Amino acid sequence: MNYFITGTDTGVGKTFVTALLTRAGRKAGLDTIALKPICCGSREDVHILRAAADGQIPAEEINPMFFELPTSPLVTGKTKRGPVEIEPLAPWFLAHRGQRKSLLVEGAGGWLMPLSTTRTMADVAVLFQLPVLVVVANRLGCLNHTLLTIESIRARGLECAGLIFNNLAKSTTVASKTNKETLREACDVPILFEILPGQQSVELATA
Repeated sequence: MNYFITGTDTGVGKTFVTALLTRAGRKAGLDTIALKPICCGSREDVHILRAAADGQIPAEEINPMFFELPTSPLVTGKTKRGPVEIEPLAPWFLAHRGQRKSLLVEGAGGWLMPLSTTRTMADVAVLFQLPVLVVVANRLGCLNHTLLTIESIRARGLECAGLIFNNLAKSTTVASKTNKETLREACDVPILFEILPGQQSVELATA
């Protein structure tokens, strides 16, 4: 189980879903850990991912690039440290890949979050050459965001391996009731899981 996990936007539940999948992988007997190469504003997400893997590796190994400002690295680069370079992430990732059979890599922000004037989070996924899972928050607007994200993933030569449909809260709007089935009709990417409010685990298919 090796995937890059992105979302249709920030705040869609990427870390929550990545932690669920990490725990599920380990429960199924895999050596799954979750990585977050770039993190902004707080390392709370990193600690959640570390706990999901039973604290097997330090936070600094999970997250080699940390930016204190709660904004895009593009903004941080302009104010503090210069443009973000993603090339140093390649040996970091390969070292983990050489030690594990199952890696989940969570992006920061959405698929095209700017890292510099020339690079986005999508370039990190391309660097790692992993199939991509997209976390979709069930809310108004997610159809357009999801379809654009899938299109952009494929345009970069990567596989969009599945969608994870995340119900952030109970809702009775027409959009929230119909988004999942509309996505199934509008695209050929499978919905692998639907996460319900309060859900704390998922089961991996073993067949």
